[in-house]
Amino acid sequence: MATSADIICVAAEWRVQPGHEDTVRRLLGEAAAAVRAQEPGNLAYTAHQDPADATRFFIYEQYANEAALQAHRDSAHFQQVVVAQIVPLLAERRVSRYQLLA
Repeated sequence: MATSADIICVAAEWRVQPGHEDTVRRLLGEAAAAVRAQEPGNLAYTAHQDPADATRFFIYEQYANEAALQAHRDSAHFQQVVVAQIVPLLAERRVSRYQLLA
């Protein structure tokens, strides 16, 4: 059984190429729905958009453990929606990884 020390948190910050904000927002909705429906090891997946700069997005994710994070990365929906459709529309992409402390 996983403990809180096993939980992996991912924070992704994206800047979308101008003009693609609506497309990325729609695709993020698809990705989030698929994650929640198909990934039992996902504990949280929340997407945000900066109200002052529509090209900036922030995604916060939590996974039960390393295997759950890898399952997410390997999933068809991540590969087909995020990697194949969203990433080409990004001007910047930064992904940080954290371990839950408490």
